[in-house]
Amino acid sequence: MRAVVQRVSEARVTVAGETVGAIEGPGLCALVGVTHDDTPAKAAQLARKLWTLRLLPADGDGVERSCSDIAAPLLVISQFTLYGDARKGRRPTWNAAAPGPVAEPLVDEVVAQLRALGAEVETGRFGADMKVALVNDGPFTVLVEV
Repeated sequence: MRAVVQRVSEARVTVAGETVGAIEGPGLCALVGVTHDDTPAKAAQLARKLWTLRLLPADGDGVERSCSDIAAPLLVISQFTLYGDARKGRRPTWNAAAPGPVAEPLVDEVVAQLRALGAEVETGRFGADMKVALVNDGPFTVLVEV
């Protein structure tokens, strides 16, 4: 599994003009991609990493905080394009991205595991044409792979 994680002060995802998920920060927006050999165990590992990764602003003491430290919200959005490969030619291939029937339950498992850890989690809508709007705080973006 792969996630592009952005520290945000706010983020929202809309589908057909309707807001389906939104957070006010500080928090994290995580775009999550699934490949063919991912498992529920990897989904749980990614959830733990997202919950405990110290990416949020320091509180005057110089120590960054995790979502678990300050009960910060997360917006989790599925994104198969994270497994696109554009090394050859002018069009990316999506061969490494897991198909929807494999990917959707694993993205759902990341969300379920985060919630089991106590996280406030909002989501996009799997397979929909989503519009994502966010204010990247920093800017601060990292790639996480498990």
